[in-house]
Amino acid sequence: MRAGLLNRWDVAVAAAITVATVAPPAVTGHPRWWLLALGLAASVPVAWRRQALLVVCLVVGPATTVLALCPDLGPLFVPYGALLCAYTFAAHGTRRLQPVAITICAAGVLITLVVPRESFDTARVVVTEYVAVFAIGGGIRARRDREAADAERAQRTAEARAAAVQRERVRIARDMHDIVTHSVGLMIVQAEAGPVVARTDPARAEAVFDTIAATGREAVDQLRVMLGALRGQAGREPVPGIDAVAELVARTGRGALRTSLTEEGERRPLPPDVGVAAYRIIQESLTNVVRHAGARSVEVTLSWTDASLEVRIADDGGGTGASGPPREGHGLLGMRERAQSCGGTLAVDPRGFTVTASLPAPGRPAEHWPRPRSAAAGG
Repeated sequence: MRAGLLNRWDVAVAAAITVATVAPPAVTGHPRWWLLALGLAASVPVAWRRQALLVVCLVVGPATTVLALCPDLGPLFVPYGALLCAYTFAAHGTRRLQPVAITICAAGVLITLVVPRESFDTARVVVTEYVAVFAIGGGIRARRDREAADAERAQRTAEARAAAVQRERVRIARDMHDIVTHSVGLMIVQAEAGPVVARTDPARAEAVFDTIAATGREAVDQLRVMLGALRGQAGREPVPGIDAVAELVARTGRGALRTSLTEEGERRPLPPDVGVAAYRIIQESLTNVVRHAGARSVEVTLSWTDASLEVRIADDGGGTGASGPPREGHGLLGMRERAQSCGGTLAVDPRGFTVTASLPAPGRPAEHWPRPRSAAAGG
């Protein structure tokens, strides 16, 4: 125990208690050196109670008990050091040792009251003093614990809010990527094919330009919904889900790429996040097929099982041509994150651009749900 570890408040309190404890033996008329030594032992160590509380209690407690049993002191002696140690133990002591400390303290108080045959009034005062300091210390500990719990709860709330903001930023970035890359990529491909088709097949050219216009309108509508959500406004159009997949596949196949949609099993309602994930995975896969695969046809398959929806997008293009897993850009990474966010999985076949997603679809099949068994477009 080094003096450098003490603060001024502890030293001042210890000095005051030392004076109050040593004074009664000094004024008894027959001061004895061992009474003065016991008074110092019952008071001076309290200066180190914050650094070594248990050791201080083991020194102050017995010294206080012996002084209280001394008949020469009588009512002049007040156990200031022991009371301060009791308060400190209640406010800062280890919870595991508190029952032991209370038991030892109670035993010491009982000895100092029974052996000298103290009166009931004296016993009541002494017991009240110890109960009061324990109660004050316990109240301060409870307040400190409550403040710490409030601070921890506030920190957890702040961390949860920050995590929610980050997740929302990632979701918005993912949606922006899906909307812009799919719509703009499809519009570019259709616009490049438009002049060629216009010279050979005017009717088909008209369908190509209609597809460009429809794709642009859909992109604008979805961006308007997203920006409205950022402003705290309700979107005017619903978020696309599984029921919009047929139109997505058909619109993609209005150009040179042939598309088909096959659905197996009984369709049933999906949680909103699962429906959006399925739509965005199909949308991003079709975008990759149009922009990178060099394919002539692509097939989208929805397979409903008892507990999941299996989504498969396969084309007849060259794929990545790599022997290992393909390098994941923002598109593939976004698809994987969408699948994982709703408890599903996603796999990409490196030998060809084949994407397979397994998404949770609990519940029973919906009755009277309109569903095409098979659809095809393009050609």
